[in-house]
Amino acid sequence: MRFKTVTAGPALAVLAAATLVFSAPPVSASTTTLAAAPPTVDVANVNAHLQQLQNFATSNGGNRATGTAGHTATTTYLQQKLQAAGYTVTVQTCTTCSGSAKNIIADWPGGDTANTYMFGAHSDGVSAGPGINDDGSGTATLLEAALRLAANNPTMTNHVRFGWWAGEEQGLIGSKFYVNSLTTAQKTAIKAYGTFDMIASTNGGYFVTGTDAVAVKLREYFTSINVPTETSTECCSDDGSFRNAGIPSSINSTGAGYTKTAAQVTKWGGTAGAAYDPCYHRACDTYPSNINTTSLGRWANAELYAVWTLTTAATANDFSLTVSPGTGAVNPGSSTTATVSTATTAGSAQTVALTSSGAPSGVTVSFSPASVTSGGSSTVTIAATAAAAPGSYTITVTGTGSATRTGSYTLTVNGTGTCPAPGQKLGNEGFETGTTPWTATTGVIGANTGDAAPRTGTRDAFLGGVGSTNTKTLSQSVTLPAGCSSYTLSFYLKITTAETTTTTQYDKLTVTAGSTTLQAFSNLNKSAYTLRSYNLAAFAGQTVTLTFTGTEDSSLKTTFTIDDTALTVA
Repeated sequence: MRFKTVTAGPALAVLAAATLVFSAPPVSASTTTLAAAPPTVDVANVNAHLQQLQNFATSNGGNRATGTAGHTATTTYLQQKLQAAGYTVTVQTCTTCSGSAKNIIADWPGGDTANTYMFGAHSDGVSAGPGINDDGSGTATLLEAALRLAANNPTMTNHVRFGWWAGEEQGLIGSKFYVNSLTTAQKTAIKAYGTFDMIASTNGGYFVTGTDAVAVKLREYFTSINVPTETSTECCSDDGSFRNAGIPSSINSTGAGYTKTAAQVTKWGGTAGAAYDPCYHRACDTYPSNINTTSLGRWANAELYAVWTLTTAATANDFSLTVSPGTGAVNPGSSTTATVSTATTAGSAQTVALTSSGAPSGVTVSFSPASVTSGGSSTVTIAATAAAAPGSYTITVTGTGSATRTGSYTLTVNGTGTCPAPGQKLGNEGFETGTTPWTATTGVIGANTGDAAPRTGTRDAFLGGVGSTNTKTLSQSVTLPAGCSSYTLSFYLKITTAETTTTTQYDKLTVTAGSTTLQAFSNLNKSAYTLRSYNLAAFAGQTVTLTFTGTEDSSLKTTFTIDDTALTVA
């Protein structure tokens, strides 16, 4: 945020007319029920983005100022995340910014582009520090709100656009460059713009300054969670670039260098007489020490609420449905079970009736209970009689409420004959005879020591263990005979890590059979050698590739050590 003192009297009247609107009254603290609540934002995901921004600063001279490598890493990260989620991303070179820095503009497909609602934050910081609250907080919350919108893929009525601006700390240069690039018609199409700048101040408040549609929705959300808001006399940020072009705009924050009053302490808590952000434009604006996680989570969900209610046609009450596990096998005359889970994704909880289709002759599907309240789960039992024909079948589970949602389950009915080839099917299961028939990244299999020391014998396999960004794989293809009663993959896994977090998955190991993920582990699952086992009956009669994929981020190693594998058929 570009800090500028605003004083009372004629000067304030002139400035307000030019750049800021302070006419909206604070909301009351009464609780309101939202008409159509969007999905929620998990603040842990926002924190993960902030950690990346901190890493970019740490690795590039301690800051993310426009024109630096830290800022370039930030804009590249935004671009990659948004493109992967399905956004149309425009990387606009701001030729008036230092180093020809980039604006990132992301449009979600669909909706009436003549009615566009726009949400923005500045992607740069000052040279004094990492710029985590100013404005990593706005950058990260908007990114996660955008990703949650994409993940839910609602029907769009109006168009939504997100913008991350370079050069804000140099005088709003990036946002001015963007606005000046628009035609008159394009400016007219933007019905409201909200900027989010410093929304996690450690001694902050809740400031919504503006009367545009975005500000209205933000106040509506905060009223619903019983959090009062005020308007602010601190300025300025990128909202000014839009407002000066005639676009209704608001600035939304938790405060910068101004001090909190005793009345505001009564309203929000905190310390009277201290700055909203004591690390404003200082080297101590770091993650996680200068982030108020409560404010961060509230603003992230307020932002998504505004996006959702201004641009989507989502059903007022909606739910999701999943079936886990998604595959299973039975012998004729036996049964298996899975769990059908539901969740309320919009509005209020509702009754969901469960049915199925696609079961072959001789197979029955039943639910206990047969209907649930969204947010609840049911056990589905799939039973095969002696007359059920061997084969693989897709069963569709349907949940019916105000909308219809489906999930699929792949059932394998095993043959009735004697298992033609029982036994252990993996080759070199203890890694003691070289690498064949495993296919592995160089160095994965060997006579490892230290964190990767074997459980038995002298050799094993490990993934990760580097402490910098890398991906390693270990795989083997195996053919499973049909007609057997059990197919069990097992291995011993040890996880050691230098990571200290108890909430964030930085380094991961994913175990797959073909395209099916059996389980994912991370640095949060630190353990000594532990036996892991999985039912692979769904792959009976097939050749399947078992793959272990390990990934690490840019620092602090995690070692995933695997030994004594087996795939036993009986």
